[in-house]
Amino acid sequence: MIDAATYGPWAVIAGGSEGVGAAFAQQLADAGINLVLIARKPGPLAETADAVRAKGVTVRTLELDLLDPGAVKAIREATDDVEVGLLVFNAGANSYGSDFVDGDLERFQGVIDLNITAQLALTHHFGGRMKLRGRGGILLVGSLAGYLGTAHTAVYSAAKAFGRVFAEGLWLELREHGVHVLELVLGVTRTPAMERAGLDFSVPGLIVAEPDDVAREGLAHLPHGPVWIAGGNDAVAAKRSGPERAALLEKAHAGHQRLIGR
Repeated sequence: MIDAATYGPWAVIAGGSEGVGAAFAQQLADAGINLVLIARKPGPLAETADAVRAKGVTVRTLELDLLDPGAVKAIREATDDVEVGLLVFNAGANSYGSDFVDGDLERFQGVIDLNITAQLALTHHFGGRMKLRGRGGILLVGSLAGYLGTAHTAVYSAAKAFGRVFAEGLWLELREHGVHVLELVLGVTRTPAMERAGLDFSVPGLIVAEPDDVAREGLAHLPHGPVWIAGGNDAVAAKRSGPERAALLEKAHAGHQRLIGR
């Protein structure tokens, strides 16, 4: 069980309406931690909020897009009166995929702003307060996509690589101040977002994780950062970190094409 004395009394979950984010909300509520849930979709957001309120915790919801210019200000205003001991940034996504030189540069910027800029802003705000208090936790949800470049999603893969290296540096900076930092690296996970993307979960040999399981792994390993690879994907990450980059890229590209049915 997550340590409420260290990570309470409030947690902020960006991307907290469904999938892994909803799983985090359920498990934190079970530990008696109050929640601020942030998401774009009102329906799933309300559904998750009602489910965790039934466990006896207080829940605040913010229906907003982290790409909106006033998003971070709104989050600060909604949390300035409470002590946030845990930030879960689960909002990163590949919001736009295209061959880079043929794509829309502004939409690529949106991928960067969601996966990097918003993450930095929230981590800076809440992490600074945790450092002053001498306790807390920052859990950044990453992806195996950040271990190897991928055609059509080069910007997203690069953003996820940034996230992992950022988490490592932040872990070094904050560990002596009682603040735990972890990047939770996800592989293929059975979430509504991946289902909507049309991923084929039946591909032979594909490791498919469940949201409840990866959220549980993340919370269990939060004190032991800086990086935890969820869902039994350690070997996959190791292979993607090998020295023969060209061969690795070609093999991964062929596998990705099979996964998305191209």
